[in-house]
Amino acid sequence: MSAATVKYIRTSAQKAGLVLDQIRGAEVTQALATLKFSHKLIARDIAKVLRSAIANAQQKEGFSGDVDRLFVSACFANQGPSQKRVRPAPMGRAYRVLKRTAHLTVQVSERPEKVVPVAVGNDKGPERKARRPRATAKPRTAKAKE
Repeated sequence: MSAATVKYIRTSAQKAGLVLDQIRGAEVTQALATLKFSHKLIARDIAKVLRSAIANAQQKEGFSGDVDRLFVSACFANQGPSQKRVRPAPMGRAYRVLKRTAHLTVQVSERPEKVVPVAVGNDKGPERKARRPRATAKPRTAKAKE
């Protein structure tokens, strides 16, 4: 498992979480394609972090070398510090504006190879249990009207 984090991105964690939900659990190539065609501006920053996590995974000892086996195992956005600003309001007052920041983290992992058991000796495949015959419906008799 390899991770990459970027801090103090100038967006809210809620907005970043909407895009991160789209790529969670996806293959890295599919996730990059999803981010490329997303209309959200934060998708560019998330794509950078994802590419960084892929590069970190390639540098890790024990990596198989196949990037196609990597998938996004976890991704989340934590809230960073908020910058407080003042906006003029009517009658000499002022409204407070919070300019939020977020910390983005993307973790990628390698999918294990599927091990297929090899059948020895029996070429017929797995045996099936014999089915019980279905119960036949009883013929309906017309009731005589009295």
